[in-house]
Amino acid sequence: MTTLTTGVIAMAGAIGVGWLSLVPADVPERLESLPAGFTTAAVQLAQAQAARAADGSMEFDFTNETVGAEPKSFLSVVGFWTIGAEGDNKFLVVDGRRWKQGQPAANLADKARAIYGERYAEFLDNVQAYAYFPYAVAQGIDDFRGGEISFRFKPVAGRIDQGAGILFNLKPNGDYLLVRANALENNLVLFKYEKGKRSSVEWIRDTPTPSGQWQDLKVRISGAKVEGYLNGKIYLTHTLPTPVSGKIGVWSKADSVVYFDDYRVVPAPQG
Repeated sequence: MTTLTTGVIAMAGAIGVGWLSLVPADVPERLESLPAGFTTAAVQLAQAQAARAADGSMEFDFTNETVGAEPKSFLSVVGFWTIGAEGDNKFLVVDGRRWKQGQPAANLADKARAIYGERYAEFLDNVQAYAYFPYAVAQGIDDFRGGEISFRFKPVAGRIDQGAGILFNLKPNGDYLLVRANALENNLVLFKYEKGKRSSVEWIRDTPTPSGQWQDLKVRISGAKVEGYLNGKIYLTHTLPTPVSGKIGVWSKADSVVYFDDYRVVPAPQG
């Protein structure tokens, strides 16, 4: 773990992550207070509370989560993910200002083992390469191959980025795909993370994404075809070389402070 943390810190310094402390004055220094200790990944898995409907769909609305604690329904792999609230509404929070310290998520080895069993060491190798990009993995969905994934998101702060993404096709070696929106850039991008390197697959400009407002992001996947929707409008269509399969989750970048809610997964009809 020391080697992993040192590598992440080195990467943070190399890309100038010291800038992450520059956030608007009206955003609280801490959005939550962390609990005194963290539950193990096994306990988190047992406590996951996503509701599964008769059609197989699942919705994570965070109602049964504890404000200020790590989420039970998502395993945080990179970055600082906790539960926040506005009034009675609870949601998932990524706080990129705390990530600037260059630390991986707490109990990372245990969480990696919970996600991929004996192949967790291979998974950990790539976590260090992607340390600039916080993400958390949805519990209870082992292999998403088609259907829809959506959530509501609210970009709150970030001088470098205010990114919110749907992560999918997560493999045991840590490779994955994602469709992300960004309130600072007003674009929608399909990214590929493979063998420790990030590359853009499809880049759509002029997609209005106002900061400080709740919005909707959705991907629809059918085999190798990926569609990306922002606020109900389709912007992105791309066909991948191979069909999608793997775990799914939520994603962000750098100093982003973003709220996520109503994470919904609707599998493609069978037959």
